This record gives sequence, C-alpha cells and structure tokens, in this order.
Amino acid sequence: MPRVKAITTGSIPTFLDVILNFMESDTTSSLANQDTWLAQMKAKKSGKLLMYGDDTWLKLFPETFDRADGTSSFFVSDFTEVDNNVTRHIPDELKNTDWNTMVLHYLGLDHIGHKAGPHSPNMLPKQKEMDGIVRLIYDAMVRESYLEDTLLVLCGDHGMNDGGNHGGSSPGETSPALVFVSPKFKGIGQRRESPTTPEQDLDYYTKVEQSDIVPTLAGLLGFPVPLNNVGVFIPELLQYWSKDVQKLYPGVAHHEKLQLVAENRQQLLDVVSAKYRDPKYFSHGTPQDQCDWSNMDDDDLICQDAKLKNIANNHSAMSDENLQELYIEWTIDWCREAQRVMSSAATEYSVLLLGSGILVATIAVLLSVSNLPSQRLRGPTGFVFVAMTGAYSAMMFASSYVEEEQQFWYWLAAAWVAFLTAKRFQRVRRNRASAVKDAIPALVLLVLLRTITRWNQTGQKYAGAPDITHTFFPTYPILMWTMVTMTYTDLARKLIRHVFHRWTYEVAAAAAFGLSVLSLFFKLSFTSADAPELCPLAFRVLAQILNRGARKTAEGIHVLLTLFLMTQVHVQNIPLFLGFNVLHRIFGQLIDGQPLLTTITMIILTHVSFFALENSNAISSIDLSNAYNGVSGYNALAVGMLLFLSNWAGPVWWTSAGVLMQLDCKERLENTAASRKGLGQDGGNLERGALSPTLSSGRAASSSAAIHSSLSRVGNPGKGPLFTHLAVSTLFMSASMLAVMAACTVLRTHLFIWTVFSPKYLYSMAWCLAWHLGINVGLGSLLYAIGAAGS
Repeated sequence: MPRVKAITTGSIPTFLDVILNFMESDTTSSLANQDTWLAQMKAKKSGKLLMYGDDTWLKLFPETFDRADGTSSFFVSDFTEVDNNVTRHIPDELKNTDWNTMVLHYLGLDHIGHKAGPHSPNMLPKQKEMDGIVRLIYDAMVRESYLEDTLLVLCGDHGMNDGGNHGGSSPGETSPALVFVSPKFKGIGQRRESPTTPEQDLDYYTKVEQSDIVPTLAGLLGFPVPLNNVGVFIPELLQYWSKDVQKLYPGVAHHEKLQLVAENRQQLLDVVSAKYRDPKYFSHGTPQDQCDWSNMDDDDLICQDAKLKNIANNHSAMSDENLQELYIEWTIDWCREAQRVMSSAATEYSVLLLGSGILVATIAVLLSVSNLPSQRLRGPTGFVFVAMTGAYSAMMFASSYVEEEQQFWYWLAAAWVAFLTAKRFQRVRRNRASAVKDAIPALVLLVLLRTITRWNQTGQKYAGAPDITHTFFPTYPILMWTMVTMTYTDLARKLIRHVFHRWTYEVAAAAAFGLSVLSLFFKLSFTSADAPELCPLAFRVLAQILNRGARKTAEGIHVLLTLFLMTQVHVQNIPLFLGFNVLHRIFGQLIDGQPLLTTITMIILTHVSFFALENSNAISSIDLSNAYNGVSGYNALAVGMLLFLSNWAGPVWWTSAGVLMQLDCKERLENTAASRKGLGQDGGNLERGALSPTLSSGRAASSSAAIHSSLSRVGNPGKGPLFTHLAVSTLFMSASMLAVMAACTVLRTHLFIWTVFSPKYLYSMAWCLAWHLGINVGLGSLLYAIGAAGS
C-alpha cells in the first residue's frame, strides 16, 4: 500500500502506512479526497477507469473505478487463481473502447516470493506467464487503431530480498523494474542491450524514484501534475519531443518540452513554498550570484528558481537551442534537489508526544523496579542481569547493532553457559573426574548453540550468506528429512508420555503416530482440505489432557503447542525444535531450580530462537507464508494471530518451556520447605547445609544464602517463582522499550531512522504487547496455574 500511494500521488508515504498495510479492512488510508493521476484521468471524462487485481486499489480509491474485480493481496498461498482472475478480463477489455485507464495488479510473483523465495521453481514459469500477458497487450496496441495512443507502463511496486520478503532497504527490495511501452516510442530509444549482464546491486540502465512516474504520466497523457507530487519528469522520455518526432507529429508544439519541465518545476515550487517560507521574500533583493549550485538547501532552491525564471523570460536567450537544452538540464537538477529536500521533510515530529511516550515508559520501568525486591538482583546473577539490560539498552542507539542484534544474543548465550557452568562448579565441590563430567553438558550446549545460530543467516551484513538451511540442506535433502522425521518421532514419544498416558500403549502409540504424521503431511501439502471429522478426536484428546495430574497437564499442553508451532515454521526449521528440547533439558540441570537463573535463561533463549528462525529487525523479514495455514480466506484476527505465532514460534516455545522450568523451581522449593519441617530443623541448621534427602547429592552443597532465600519465598506464594519471573522479565522489556523510544527520539533526524530505528520500534512493540503481555504474562501464567494446581 505505501508504494501504491507513491505511484499514484507522487508523494512520500508515511511510516504509519507500513502498519496499516497489514490491516486488510483498514479504510483510514483512503486517497479518495487526494489529488492523484487516477483522479485526473477520471476528471478528463474521456473514458471509464478499470481495475483488476490487488484490492488495495479499491480500498485506496473507493468509487473511482467503473469496472473492477479485486483479490486479497495477503492470501499468499494462492499462486494461480489470484492471477487468472485478472487475466480472464484482459481479452474482452482490449476489445472495448469505453475506457481510458486500466490497472492490472498481479500478485502471483509476490506470493511465490513470500511462500518460497525468488529461487522457487514456480518463479520462472510465472515470469513467462507475465511475459505472455505483456505480449498480448502490446500486440493489441499495434493491431487495433483505437489503441494506437495507448501507453503501457510495466512496473513493480516493490522487489524482494533473498528470502522473498520486502519492506527493507536492500537493493533487491528497493529496485523494482520500470518500463514505458508504446509503438510510438520506436526510434527514440537508446537501444540498450537487453538482456544485460546481471548486477549485484541491480543497477541497470538508469534509476528513478517511484514518485517520478506521476509527473511523467501527466506529461505523456496530458493532465495536470497532482498537487502533492514530489516526483520529477523522467528525462529519458523527453526524447519523445525531439525534432524527428515533431516532424512525425506536427501537433506537438516546439515549446512543449520546455513547458513540461517548467510546469514540473512550478508544481514542486508550490510544494516547497507550502512547506517553508514565502517565496516572494527570496525573489526580491537577493543577489543571484549568492545562489550556489553545489550547496543548496530549501532557501537556495527558491533563490535558484528566481534565476531560472529570469532565463525563461529572456526570449532572445531562449531562442538558442543549446541554451534551451541547458535550461532543461538546470531545471531537472533543480527539481531533483527539491525532491531531495521534500523527501527528507516528509514527516513531521511532535516532540511533545515523543517525550510523553518516554515518560510513560520511564514510569513502567520504575514500577517494575519498585515491585522487585532489591535482594532479588544482588550477587553475581543480579549483576549479570543488570549488565545485560544496560548493554542491550545502550545498543539501541547504534544502527549497526540494531541491524545485527542477533550477534549480541548469540554471544550472550555462550557467555551465559560459561557463567552457569562456573556457578555450578563454585556451588558444588567435586573431584577432578566429576568436574570433567560436569563440563560435558556445557560443551554440548555450546556446540548446539553454535549449530542453531548458523541454521539461518539473518540481519543485514550476513543476509544471504551460506547457512545450513539454504546451503547445506539443498545439497543433502535426505539429511533434512531425516532430522525432520527424528523431530516428529521425538514429539510422538512425548505425546505417548504426556498426552495419551492413560490409554493402552498400543492405542497411545497409534494416536501419537497418527497425530505426528498428520502434522508432517500438513507441512508437505498445505492445500489439502480440512478434515472436519477430526474435530471429535481433538475434543477427546483435550479431555484426556485435562483429566490428568496438574504437572502432566502442563507438559501435555507444551507438547501439543510444540506440534502446532512446528506447523507454523518452514520445514527446514523443524529440526530446530529438537535442538531446543535438548537445550531445555541441559539448561534445566545447570539452573538447578533457581527462579532468577531460569528467567534470565528464558530471556536469552527467546531472543536466540527468534533470530535463529531467520527473523531480524527489518520489516522485510516478516514471513507471511504460514499466516494462512488452515485458513481458507482472509480473516484479520485469525491471520494476525497466525502471522505472529509463525514469526515468534521460537519465543512462544521457550515461554512454554520456561513455565515448565519455573514449575521445577516451585517443586524443588516446596520439597526443601517440606524437608525442613519434617526434620524439625531451623533456619540456622539449614544455613549450615542440612537438606532434604530427596535432593540429589550434587544439590546438597548449595549455598546457605540461596536456600534461605528460597525457603522464605515458599512461605509467601505471592513472591514465588512466577512472581520473580514476571517481575524480572517485565523490568527487562520495559527498560528495552524505554531505550528504543529514547533512541528513536534522539536520533529522529538520523539517516537510518526509517530503515533501522523505526522498524525496531515496531518490533519492540510486538515484543512488549504481543509476546510479553499476551504470551509471557497471559499464556505463561495460565500454563503455570494449570501446572501448579493441586500442589
């Protein structure tokens, strides 16, 4: 939608349009009351306006088109019908003579990119299909006399990156093709080589701004330039008014080329004047020799405009053809500079509102600190948490660190393993052989973390670099499917243990195997129809889960959640859940039932898993391909939830796994308290090291301070593991949100404010509202309550 606005109005879309772009039913972004080239064509009353394809046009321009047939742009699983619905109208419309504008917005290429990337086997056939449509239209333009004055504009509203997504600032995303086609252009082109040698930065022929389409259409089709346009007439098309063409078409006046650029300059002058000071101030009393071509700001633009006007009013000078060409060149340069100035000033900032947001975030941080007793953050663990939060907050002020945030979490995860291992060695006195044995889990964690972090390359610097998913698996697909099968096999085993426990082994194994295979086949064939007859089975499974022990119920829900999340990620990423499970088990041993350690571990691993699943802080990394799983059409709520769960699958999984770890903390603390009561030991004896015999010998040497703190929390359920987890995680999220808001405010004039810091702000909002409040606090608390019930 933002790019469609630029193509039709010639103006710069706002960043809010990025958010509204995901709201299929949004009507606040309508351009019905704005001046666009569509409105100008309709005002000419020379024919009807037609539109077929992306229904974004129908939302932006209600009651504009006389004939239209729209299709949803967000149902990315459809490659065929969405384009056939457009193509079927073309033959009939090419025979009609009652229209002057026909918009055809094809979505198939975009959907293939979102679903399978630019190297999908479906991409080349779809491109050939588009070539055939262009040929169909051009042949009609050549053959039919009533289409001889028709102009065909072939363009993309955006490109795509190596992942098939868009919204970032990479060359692949910001360099869509643009071609002006007409039989009348024969003989005036520069006859460039086509196809040409591929370029890494997609720098072919020449580059123009998307807003330049608007004044160019206005000049070629003969209507006024829209009022808010900041585009510049494309100079290459001025050749249409060359001497040779004027001989062929005498109706084109000699001065028309000069008039085109002059009107474009005047229209841009009006926009600049509305934005800045009264131009009359600069047109009188300012020496022309003070105008500097090489260093123009908005004041110099007005001054230079006065100089151009003086040249234009000098009739004797303008009779010189060489001076005419020089005047055109100077005018286009002026228009380009005006475009640059207006593009940089396209958005207004309200410092008061920005400051109010920072104030609210600061209050949230202070409230989080006040609800967290100071002793919770004392000692080495508390220092690590404060250092982590401080470093992460400071990192938000550096654009490179925001773009490569995954490196921070990957390094921190490895450092956290070393910290937990050292803490365990310090807590437990062992001989050399036992110490070596305890070091093995740490080595396994480091190797596994290294593998997970190299599963997908993300960020900006290393995007597209070799990784396991895109480099190794295509060469060895059998290994990928082996790992996928292993993951589903492990999940089936857990289904037997935690979901179908009350059934006989044979029945439980069959049910677990069937459910796992069904999930796997769903990944293999999304287009298969839903099976309503499975609904009764789903209710029976749910009843089985709820009719069991509280802890078993929580574990069963976690297993089913894992099964669901595996359907929401790409098949290449399914084995990551097997790695997550191993991390969960080993970290559980190192944490040893301490709530603060559990929470910090969960914070780190939620972020590691987010980036490991090929996400980043760029809008272009939002993956739409799994947002329609099980959905037959667009539904804002369902698609929105699936979109979030597919992109935050890793953090959601670790939230659930973290709850199970918190339940372990609760059980161990309660066992320790029960042991103290049963043995009749006071706090002083416990501080000297007496522990429950139910605890392992390794835990028997835990520090007295930690035990005393743990026992004091058991006596106060309101300050137990869940409270610690929510308080600490809320403090981290509110502090990071405050840092992001402060960075966006302080750096609001930064070169990368819209491509780096603003997208990070949107992601931070998603982390705080959707993940923290919705998943961590909401779902996490519910799962904890289920697991703790009856204990």
